[in-house]
Amino acid sequence: MSWYVIYTKPKSEIKTAKRLEKIGVNVFCPVQNEIRQWSDRKKKFTVPLFTSYLFVQLEEKDRAKVFDVPGVNNYLFWLGKPAIVRDTEIKLIKNWLEDDLIDEVKVSNLKPGDHLTIKNGAFKDKKATIQEIGKRKCKLILSNLGILLEAKISEVCVS
Repeated sequence: MSWYVIYTKPKSEIKTAKRLEKIGVNVFCPVQNEIRQWSDRKKKFTVPLFTSYLFVQLEEKDRAKVFDVPGVNNYLFWLGKPAIVRDTEIKLIKNWLEDDLIDEVKVSNLKPGDHLTIKNGAFKDKKATIQEIGKRKCKLILSNLGILLEAKISEVCVS
């Protein structure tokens, strides 16, 4: 069975994933915890890692089954065919989300455009280019994997 990428209605990824599970579809909705602060309080939210996208594992003949669920818009297409994600890439995302053993690093000497190698975690030994550095987050381009990674600065380990 192949992993496909489904495009969902905005802000309905988690609900749609639960609905797909109810009808027997193997779904992966990568999520992360985020703390948002207002002037009077802080609140912890579980938010999808990829906005408006889910991964589903189906046989080719069962692809139409997902349209029975409210919230599913379409499949993501690549070169005119539904995009297929390799098992290794799904495992890589899962490992990265579960990895708590990441050291802190100072990024004061780094700037956008710098090249680095990630030392720890699921993306260990991958080459990256810094796209943007914020106060708390850093955007890295992993060109070999074709992804943009947004990481908390305390989680980025560089050489």
